[in-house]
Amino acid sequence: MAELFDNVVTTAVQNQEQAAEVMNKLLSVAHADSVFAEPVAAGDYTIITASEVSVGAGFGFGLGGGSGSEPATGDGAPGEGSGVGGGGGGGGASMGRPVAVISVGPDGVQVEPVVDPTKIALAFLTMLGSIFVMGRKIRQAAKS
Repeated sequence: MAELFDNVVTTAVQNQEQAAEVMNKLLSVAHADSVFAEPVAAGDYTIITASEVSVGAGFGFGLGGGSGSEPATGDGAPGEGSGVGGGGGGGGASMGRPVAVISVGPDGVQVEPVVDPTKIALAFLTMLGSIFVMGRKIRQAAKS
């Protein structure tokens, strides 16, 4: 039993180390070099692109054990056995998108935003939906 528990603990520690490695890789994209690209010189102008970078991750681990007088049956039915178990899981993602172009030249510094038509359309549809829902609630309240 002690050997089984040691194996579970060793596996859990290895899983946590792997999770920390994945987390470090995900967080490595969230730095200034990811947000601001290398400047590009074109004649009298220098162009720098700016991006939005997002990173998210989640991990979980657990250990458990129990004891009983008889081992669990091998057919999937719960038994009155003893054992130790553990598990873990996790996931994450990172995303980047351009948000502006910075132009430095003889005329000074200009910042041109990158317009995302998808976000504008989603905001418009969300606004229409909320207007519809609120109008419906107002009509229902007026009838009462």
